[in-house]
Amino acid sequence: MKIEHLYLCAAMSLALAGSPAIAAAQSNAATADLNTAEAPRVTQTVDNRVVSSLQHTHLALVDGATPTQSVADTTPMNHMHLILQRSAQRQSALDALIAAQHDPSSPKFHQWVTPEQFGKAFGVADADVTATTNWLRSQGFTVNGVYPNKLQIDFSGSAGQVRQAFHTTLQRYKINNDSHIANATDISVPSALKSVVVGVAGLNDIHPQPQHVAPKIGQFSASTQKFMLKEATASASGANPQAVNFTNGARGLVPYDVNKMYGTDQLYAAGLTGHGITIALVEDNSMVPDDWTNFVSQFNLGGYGGTFTQFQPQATGFTNCIDPNSIYGQEDDFEALLDAEYSTAMAPGATIWLASCADENSTNFFGGVFTAATNLINGPNRPNIISASYGYGEGYTDAASKTAIDLMWAQADAEGISVFVSSGDSGSNPSFNGFFINSAGIDANAFGTSPNDTVVGGTDTADILDGTTKKYFSSSFNTVYGSALSYVPEIPWNQSCGNEVAAKSLGYASSLAFCKAYENFDPYGYYITSEAGSGGPSSVDYKPAWQRQVHNAEKDQSRDVPDVALFGGSYGGYTWVIVCSYYYPCTPGFTGPTALIGGTSLSSPMFAGIQALIDQGLAAKGLPASQGNAAPTLYALAAEEYGGAKGGVPASLAACSADNGTKGTGKCVFHNITRGSIATQCVQQLPYVVTPDCYFYGTLPQAIYGPIQVGLTSTNVSKYNATTEAYAARPGWSFASGLGSVNAYNLLSAWKAFVNVQ
Repeated sequence: MKIEHLYLCAAMSLALAGSPAIAAAQSNAATADLNTAEAPRVTQTVDNRVVSSLQHTHLALVDGATPTQSVADTTPMNHMHLILQRSAQRQSALDALIAAQHDPSSPKFHQWVTPEQFGKAFGVADADVTATTNWLRSQGFTVNGVYPNKLQIDFSGSAGQVRQAFHTTLQRYKINNDSHIANATDISVPSALKSVVVGVAGLNDIHPQPQHVAPKIGQFSASTQKFMLKEATASASGANPQAVNFTNGARGLVPYDVNKMYGTDQLYAAGLTGHGITIALVEDNSMVPDDWTNFVSQFNLGGYGGTFTQFQPQATGFTNCIDPNSIYGQEDDFEALLDAEYSTAMAPGATIWLASCADENSTNFFGGVFTAATNLINGPNRPNIISASYGYGEGYTDAASKTAIDLMWAQADAEGISVFVSSGDSGSNPSFNGFFINSAGIDANAFGTSPNDTVVGGTDTADILDGTTKKYFSSSFNTVYGSALSYVPEIPWNQSCGNEVAAKSLGYASSLAFCKAYENFDPYGYYITSEAGSGGPSSVDYKPAWQRQVHNAEKDQSRDVPDVALFGGSYGGYTWVIVCSYYYPCTPGFTGPTALIGGTSLSSPMFAGIQALIDQGLAAKGLPASQGNAAPTLYALAAEEYGGAKGGVPASLAACSADNGTKGTGKCVFHNITRGSIATQCVQQLPYVVTPDCYFYGTLPQAIYGPIQVGLTSTNVSKYNATTEAYAARPGWSFASGLGSVNAYNLLSAWKAFVNVQ
């Protein structure tokens, strides 16, 4: 039987992957097993053992991943996870339960389970757990504990014990001048365990990227009411060719602005602020708690009664979550503070938990973020909502970790926890945040493609490019520094020359024409970027039935993301949100330097905040405060507004277009985003190699990275138009922005009608 591999790629923020073998490997990884519901479980018996196809990380195939030496046998390997698989019968029973839990007509509607109930009904049998833990102990490992879900065993040992027990060697690899550990070959387990064991999560130390752009530091100008950004150093290539004529500085959005844009202010007026609802933000680093206090004070949110707690969630019966920065000192982590501040911005009365576990003691490709999430989901005190703002592509995530992630989010859903995950910040491949898509094809965020969570993409306000700012923003701040007048029309967030709306605003016939002209202004490639909200099809998870029911749902078999979108960033860097940090605290009147930031790391916690308002509103009507995965309900409501997958479309499809501005907010739950795209620049090193999903339009022989070809992400390597670009916004659902953004007030009204409460 052929063993198929999923390949793991390290972050390539500095080096380029240029070999044909790499491109082929990445392409195969991104497209393999399109129709499988979970990571593939192909096995082969060898000498009464089973070689698992789920564990191979194959760092040796990544250009620039140079094996340097084997890991010493004495090297500690702490808190690995042995991932177990339930029977097909139990999987079917879980799928049926979750469907019933989301069906208002079912007697099991909202009948959420506890971790212990989940383990008893949907984990592996106790005898299998005992046999597996006994085998681990027989190999010299310390079994730290079995999670209540009976699908994860936390164990520790040494590299030598891993080599002996799993028949694989741990190797050190040098990637972009950093040293990393990964297994060099597939693992194997005794054949007696082949029906139970999926693989081991925790044999590599590559960790995901937070999905935010690097913060900008600006000095407020009272005369322009804008922030003059302190750019690092001018590029040798001269002025940025993508720049729009923003001569008076950048705009900093504040809580008032996003409340006005998405209708949460109307819910506050009705007494709904998120009170009684807990939002957990899962992080791999902590923040200075006073940042949150400063934010609440600066924007006058203290009267709503929200609270903030930062802690390290532990597994039941053992300790596997540490965060030295939280325990012994404080680090000003922008990812953590962005999540904390803007979940509060949307739900100022909510209870905010910042659950942080450092990557160094973690058990999964998704590091401390996974540890924090799984410990919360399996713990005695669980949140109503989880937001996760980290990402990496499926094609680069080892399959044991991907399986563990999907098992975790399914458990969260069955327990009633609503999970929101950022789609990513690099267009059609979320693995290149802060850089550009290089010699790699279309991919989707492995942390979010489970059918049991809701993925949030990024949008941009369209007023700057449309020249309509005066219609939607006041020329001066109010007492809480807000200036938004209403909902602001949106387009997909896209900072590259692939932004069609920007191209036409700047006088070009198309984004392709703009990019070709852009090339002449940037011969060294300083401004090539793939910074944009991410979207794409899963190569692992099936499309759930609820995603098929809306107009223009992609006709494929894949779980497609994103589901919805909120503000994430702006073309040309004109609009960001203001955050209050330790080194750049917010001051009255913004007299000191101020930090501005964006990314889908902003979009996800904002939607989590909106969900907190929905939860409080439903709880007030006698329903449980927890709603489980929001996506099934969101798609059902979108089908009413946009029309179904077949047949005609209602007039509300056009009426609720984001381009209608204030006219489209009367009864619209969603703002349908229908123009623009997340198609971005992509590159490959010369000499020429075949790169998937990139249409090349030019060559930069003197680029700072070496000779490269430059292109735009496309589903057709020889054609680029509105049909092939990856991806264009369109009426109904799209890879560019999912169902679009929401009006929170109308969303609650529609949600109450869906679950039959007044």
